[in-house]
Amino acid sequence: MTNPLLQDWDTPFGLAPFDAISDDDFAPALDEALTAHRAEIDAIAGDPNTPDFDNTIGAMEAAGGALDKVLGAFFTVAGAESNPAREALQRDFSPKLAAHFSEISSNKALFARVAALWAGRDDLNLTDEQARVLMLTHRGFVRAGAALEGAEEQRMKDIKARLAVLGTQFTQNLLADERSWFMELSEDDLEGLPDFVVAAARAAGEEKGAVGPVVTLSRSLIVPFLQFSPRRDLREKTFLAWEARGANGGDTDNRAIAAETLALREERANLLGYGTFADFKLETEMAKTPDAVRGLLMDVWEPAKRQANADADVLTQMMHDDGINGDLAPWDWRYFAEKRRAAEHDLDEAALKPYFQLDRMIDAAFACATRLFGLNFAPLDVPLYHPDCRAWEVTRDGNHVAVFIGDYFARGSKRSGAWCSAMRAQAKFPKVQSPVVINVCNFAKSDPALLSYDDARTLFHEFGHALHQMLSNVTYESVSGTSVARDFVELPSQLYEHWLEVPEVLGEFATHAKTGAPMPQEMLEKVLGAATFDMGFQTVEYVASALVDLAFHDGPPPADPMAKQAEVLGALGMPEAIRMRHATPQFAHVFSGDGYSSGYYSYMWSEVMDADAFEAFEEAGGAFDPERAKALEEHILSTGGSRDAAELYVAFRGRLPGVEALLKGRGLAA
Repeated sequence: MTNPLLQDWDTPFGLAPFDAISDDDFAPALDEALTAHRAEIDAIAGDPNTPDFDNTIGAMEAAGGALDKVLGAFFTVAGAESNPAREALQRDFSPKLAAHFSEISSNKALFARVAALWAGRDDLNLTDEQARVLMLTHRGFVRAGAALEGAEEQRMKDIKARLAVLGTQFTQNLLADERSWFMELSEDDLEGLPDFVVAAARAAGEEKGAVGPVVTLSRSLIVPFLQFSPRRDLREKTFLAWEARGANGGDTDNRAIAAETLALREERANLLGYGTFADFKLETEMAKTPDAVRGLLMDVWEPAKRQANADADVLTQMMHDDGINGDLAPWDWRYFAEKRRAAEHDLDEAALKPYFQLDRMIDAAFACATRLFGLNFAPLDVPLYHPDCRAWEVTRDGNHVAVFIGDYFARGSKRSGAWCSAMRAQAKFPKVQSPVVINVCNFAKSDPALLSYDDARTLFHEFGHALHQMLSNVTYESVSGTSVARDFVELPSQLYEHWLEVPEVLGEFATHAKTGAPMPQEMLEKVLGAATFDMGFQTVEYVASALVDLAFHDGPPPADPMAKQAEVLGALGMPEAIRMRHATPQFAHVFSGDGYSSGYYSYMWSEVMDADAFEAFEEAGGAFDPERAKALEEHILSTGGSRDAAELYVAFRGRLPGVEALLKGRGLAA
């Protein structure tokens, strides 16, 4: 039979025909797509004509269409709907893809053409975007090791191949630990839990094939269990299991993988002439240097730790008043913080949650995009890879803009966390193509599906990434959408979270699941008034993770990453009852690939900008000021990586931001 992955997709909007694709199709499709891409690259490298932008850079941009299709479909299901066959394919594909792209970056004839164009760039009469693409292409070749020779060149290839294997194994180990562990709950164990947690536990039990409700290691279930369960013994058991992911010994233990990964990254950077991997990685980011990153993080760390320690004293006293002696433990913090929030802000999560229906929050995210950017969303009935997925056509002024797919519910086949990806990126060359964008989340499934306030923020966050993809308006795919500096990519997503906090948005869309009544004004004011509640805890757990990540890569690689983690946290004076948001064996941002390695700080770097950027709206005419929305689209959302990130922000705001707005927004200002 003809392989559907290799055919022209005669489907609505050219979507992948998931209903026709089997797992057996992926391997032969990848092999054929790699062969086709290799032939395209060889033709460019061997072109007898004098190199120019079109026959070299443009030709490279146009190459690899079949490969993009295969990988777009495969990595979508590998992350969100995994199974043993797909996991085995991913283990096979990772080194194969690493070798393929390493072969391209080490193609001496191809690099010679790129280098010649770079040397003569002033005489090429390029557009600004073409000049940017040429610069990024040349820099990418150099950073990939194209200038290396002999044994060093071969060693770079070997390192890349091994890192690809390690990253895949790290991710699969973490998924295996998360998938295999669950704790059955008796009816007595449910005492004190609000209805929405009980419903989520029962749904998880059904998904696991258990006889009754269970707690899993999905964040959307374990966090509310830790918030509400009065059973300290059960909170401890679940927390320790959550903390032990990737560190349970045996085949799924990630600690040795982390150590080998760090050593190989350092060797890779040294081969390219950099002192440390952090020096190498940060060179292309807005921050530029490890010292700049450390400076930002420490500016936030001290006020955050001060607040967290003050909060710990209050929570400890509450625990003692409940008759529990001793120190506040990590499995106690969320429980007593929730009781404190209910007391101080008169906010009951169980009473609040019915106002945050998933469908209404999707409507809210869409409605804000309509008011800001004129986008409209219409449901689509198209085959997708899982029954839980939903799709919408995105239009503006009647014209097609994008397809948006939402996959919102947690399941054992899906890796943890939330993410946005483009199954197809926007571009105008070699032909016009509209984006297909997907948001993947891990919300607890219930009927109706109810979110926590943090869940709702996650939905808006990921949709901010989606807008960055959908509103992209560039010529070349390599600079499309979220193809920007890592410490700039979180700006659109974190900025969009602010619209959830706009009173008129909550007033319209925070409606009760049963009655349909809008959230009472008193409750609305309490929600917004509690926006910075427990921010010391949230900031400390995040910044600690970012500082450990930086320490891993800014200096000799530690032989024992866990010891290094403990050393860093000890030097920081990490509060005893708070853990890193992502301990090393679970730190997929850093160890599943190079994406956020030395770069986990970027959420905070972007938050400095997003706090300042939202202030620009407030200073102008409010959250929906049309001029600010137009400037945001023109200078940030539509431009992708076609210009320098700092230049783009200054074009939007008129200046670069300071840390003041961030500290104010987090309630940490002195």
